[in-house]
Amino acid sequence: MREEPQPGERKGLTGADSELERRFRWALALYVVLAGLAWFTMGEGTVIVLGRPVETRLIPLVVIGAMALRTILARQAEKIRRDGDGGGS
Repeated sequence: MREEPQPGERKGLTGADSELERRFRWALALYVVLAGLAWFTMGEGTVIVLGRPVETRLIPLVVIGAMALRTILARQAEKIRRDGDGGGS
């Protein structure tokens, strides 16, 4: 049987969960650093995308943003999986 969380203890936040939360925060912080580096190191210029001029600096930001979104969705999926483990038959 599962033990009830103690007062002051966050429900479902075990050692592995807190490690995942710590890694998640680090990952998002590193995405921000990477985006900043890409912004300041890319040269100015434009590229034609779907018939419209787009700043060259925006292209790596879109890619990094997509990776950050994927990281956020993976964290949410893991939370849902862990919450669903205790309620089934």
